[in-house]
Amino acid sequence: MSDKKYDIETIRHSLSHVLAMAVLDMFPEAKLGMGPGIENGFYYDFDLPRTLIPEDLPLLEEKMRTIIKEDLAFDRYEEPKDKAIDFLQKIGQPYKVELAAELPGDSASFYKTNNFVDLCAGPHVSSTKFLRSVAFKLERISGAYWRGSEKNPMLQRIYGIAFEDKKALDRFIKNREEAEKRDHRKLGRELDLFHVDDEVGLGLVLWHPKGAMLWRVIEDFWYKEHLKNGYKLVRSPHIGNRRLWEKSGHWGFYNASMYPPLEAGQSLEDSQLQQKVEKSEQYLLKPMNCPFHIQIFNNSKHSYRELPFRWAEVGTVYRFEKTGELSGLTRVRGFTQDDAHIICRKDQVKDELKRVVDFILFMYKSFGFGMDVVNVYLSLRDPDNRAKYAGNDEGWEFTEEVLREVAKEKGLSFTEEKGEAAFYGPKLDFKVKDVLGREWQLSTLQFDFNLPERFDMSFTNEKGEEERPYVLHRALFGSFERFIGLLIEHYAGAFPVWLAPIQARVLPIADRHQEYAEKVFGELIDAGIRAEVDDRSESIGRKIREAEMQKVPFMLVVGDKEIEAGKVAVRKYGAGDRGQIPVAELINEVRDSK
Repeated sequence: MSDKKYDIETIRHSLSHVLAMAVLDMFPEAKLGMGPGIENGFYYDFDLPRTLIPEDLPLLEEKMRTIIKEDLAFDRYEEPKDKAIDFLQKIGQPYKVELAAELPGDSASFYKTNNFVDLCAGPHVSSTKFLRSVAFKLERISGAYWRGSEKNPMLQRIYGIAFEDKKALDRFIKNREEAEKRDHRKLGRELDLFHVDDEVGLGLVLWHPKGAMLWRVIEDFWYKEHLKNGYKLVRSPHIGNRRLWEKSGHWGFYNASMYPPLEAGQSLEDSQLQQKVEKSEQYLLKPMNCPFHIQIFNNSKHSYRELPFRWAEVGTVYRFEKTGELSGLTRVRGFTQDDAHIICRKDQVKDELKRVVDFILFMYKSFGFGMDVVNVYLSLRDPDNRAKYAGNDEGWEFTEEVLREVAKEKGLSFTEEKGEAAFYGPKLDFKVKDVLGREWQLSTLQFDFNLPERFDMSFTNEKGEEERPYVLHRALFGSFERFIGLLIEHYAGAFPVWLAPIQARVLPIADRHQEYAEKVFGELIDAGIRAEVDDRSESIGRKIREAEMQKVPFMLVVGDKEIEAGKVAVRKYGAGDRGQIPVAELINEVRDSK
C-alpha cells in the first residue's frame, strides 16, 4: 500500500461516498441528497423506499468494507452544467438535479467510483485502498428535511464516525461515553438541580432548591471578588423602551436575536377586551445590558479624574434562539450574564485589559479549570471590508494592537482570527473545552466603538475639553447558565466541598436518633455549613447509597455510639469511612475545604 497521506476531512468525505454506494447496492432506487464529512465523521441523506431500522447499519457497514477492499479509484471529471443536469435527470436523482442547477459557473464536477457517479466538488482520496486502515462505524439514523426546510421532503440521514485508526476511534467512543455520563442535562435531573419545562417555555430554566443554592454560592463568590477588584455594582430593568434600542443600534443590527416589542399602553385585561388605545409605548426584552450602563454614565458629567469606572451587573437577558438550537444550560433563551463595562481614558486601557485578563484566569483557577482546557482567540476586523465596522482606523489599529500586546505580556497562547471581530470592536475570547474537546464560549473582553458614538459619551479631560472615553465590555463566566452547565460536567456533579449545594447530610440510624441528628444539624447551620437531615424511615444503608448517588461530600451517620461519644461517624464521598470525629472538627474541615 502506498504511504500517501490524506487529511481526515478528505477521508471522511470519501467514506460518505462509499456509504452512498452501499445504500444503492441495498436500494437501487434510492435518491441521493447530500453527503458531507463532518466533525468526527460523516453522514449522507437518502430518499428510500422504506424506513431504515438499526439492524440495517451493520449490513451497510459490511458492504462498505467490501467496497473499500476492492481498491476502486475516485475519478474526477467535469461536465457542462446543462449536460450534467440531463445526466442526473436520466439516472433519476432529482435532489442532485436541484443542486446542479444552482451551481455557479457553466460546469459541474463529478466523481466516479466503479459504476457509482456522484455530483461532488470533492476532494476525495484517489482510491478506496487509502481507506483500508481507517476505523469507522455507522452509528445512527435520523430524519432530516431536505436542505433543512420543513417545506421539503423528509429524508433519512445515516451518521457515521471515522478516525485515522482504531485506537483513535476507541478513544473517541470512550470519551463520548464519559461525556454522556457527565452530561449536565442528565446530571441536572439526577441531582435535582434544574429542569426546563415546555409549559413554562423552551429555553427557560427552572432552578430547583439545590440548583438555586449552587447558583447562590457562585454568585456570592462573584460579588465578593468583584468588590475586592474595584468594581461597583449596578442594576438595570429587564425591558427597555424601543427608542433606547433604536439609538443603540440593536433595533436594526441585532433584531434577529430579539423578541418583538411589548405594547405598554394598556393592561392585559384591556387588550383582551379589545379596548381602544389612545397612546402606547413599545418596550423590548433586553438582549444585553450595555445601553443601560451607558445611560447611567450619561446621567451626569464626569471628569478625567473619576475614570476608570468599573460597573458590574449580574443581569438576566433574553435572546431569541431557534428551537432546534436550544440545549440544556448551554443554549437558552433567558440567561444571566456576569456583565461589566469599564469606561476609561486611552492611557488607562492597557492596565484595565491586564486587570481583566488576570481576573478571568483567577476565576478559571478558582473553579478548577486549568489552562489546558482553555483556548484564547483574538478576533480582528476584516482588513478587506473595513466599511462594515464602527469606529475609525486609528481606533481599530490601537485597540487591536493593545489586545495583542496584553495577550503576549500575560503569556497567553492565542489564535488570531481576522474577520471575527464584532462590528463594534475587536475582542479576546476565552473558550473552554469539554471532555469531548468541544469548545464553549465563556469569557470575553471586548472593545466598543459603537455605543460611545451613538450615545455621545464624553468626559472632561485635563485640558478642560470634552473627550470620548473608551468602553470595554467584559464577562468572566459569559452566562451563569452555561458556566454552571460546564461546571456540572467538569466535576461530573461531584462538586468540591466549598461549591457543593449540600455540604453535609446527617443520617440518623433510627427514629430514636432523630433528636441528636437535629442537634448536629443545628450546629452545622449555625456554623454556616449547608446541611440537611435525612429523617425518612429508611434503612441506614439506603440513606448512605442515596447520599452517595447525590454526591454529597460529607455523610454524617449518627446512632447510639455517636450519641454516647458526642461525635458523628463520617463518610466522605469518594473516600469512604473516616470513623468518628467531633462535630467541631468536621466544621473546621468543611470551612477549610476548597
